[in-house]
Amino acid sequence: MSTRVNKLLGHLCPGATASSLQQSPTAGGKPLNVVVTGAAGNIAYAILFLIGQGGMTAPGQKINLRLLDIPAATNALKGVEMEIRDCAFSVFSSIMGTTDYKEAFSNCDVALLIGAKPRGKGMVRADLLKANAGIFAGQGKALNQHASKNCKILVVGNPANTNALICMKNAPSIPRENFTAMTRLDQNRAEGLIATTAGLSDSADVKRVAIFGNHSKTMFPDVSHGSAGGLSIDSAINDEAWIKGDFVKTVQNRGKAIIDARGKSSAASAAKAAVDHMNDWLNGTKPGRWSNMGVCSDGNSYGVANDLIFSFPCVCKNGKWSIVDGLPISAWGKEKVATTMKELIEEKAAALAV
Repeated sequence: MSTRVNKLLGHLCPGATASSLQQSPTAGGKPLNVVVTGAAGNIAYAILFLIGQGGMTAPGQKINLRLLDIPAATNALKGVEMEIRDCAFSVFSSIMGTTDYKEAFSNCDVALLIGAKPRGKGMVRADLLKANAGIFAGQGKALNQHASKNCKILVVGNPANTNALICMKNAPSIPRENFTAMTRLDQNRAEGLIATTAGLSDSADVKRVAIFGNHSKTMFPDVSHGSAGGLSIDSAINDEAWIKGDFVKTVQNRGKAIIDARGKSSAASAAKAAVDHMNDWLNGTKPGRWSNMGVCSDGNSYGVANDLIFSFPCVCKNGKWSIVDGLPISAWGKEKVATTMKELIEEKAAALAV
């Protein structure tokens, strides 16, 4: 990317560097071909109604919706399709349920890869990685063969970062900057917790929280550059021990806490985060705000090794994402970044070894 463009981005958001070169698929006004995998599952069940209400796309943007799931879920998929039709959402030009990759991914513009094998009893994370490697390798090959070469892909199914990497490796004809993993849920969790702790009634008053690394318990939520109610977050909270201790642990372990409390994994909050992620990517982040995204590292940001799907704070404009680069990070923060990077390197090796 040219120096002039990077300088312009620097004025818009200090430290930003350009990364993704594709035009937004919303440009031109044609219906978007949007695929949702795992469409009969709990997260998809929540996300489809948010999409139908226009939460993901620009006003007036039509969508050709493709619902994809495994053959065993055929009847449930039919039920979901009936419910979506019964809502009479104006955003959908067409709705199709299928179990066929080719039918779902043909000329796909946006793919929300939600379906993944959940962790079973007694499974360790390495087992989960191996179980999902085959799923996302297959979806990557299908995207490579059938989807638009400008298709924007968000992996929600866990382990999201490494699943996105496997998918990307199996779709060489699609630019690697088009593959992302969802860490927006971690951002939303962090912003909500900061707002509550700072006594703010609106979490939108919390800005520029950074999420570094893996969507796992090693992920690092960094608030050192953020604001809450017009003050720095450090000043608004005024409790360094809490920020470095309970805050980080709460955000890192929120998923497990929800499972422990209600017996089921996060669904509605994950769906909302996925819609937030895609809305920012397609339509642009609001001024002064960041959108945290798991994107493919190039070895030039924050000491992160090349070729990992790693979460960074980003800004989006015209369908492009850019890492907010060059933020100063404390020695404590650098240790956190190194820890989550180490985990992703190990996950990558385990998944690629399958």
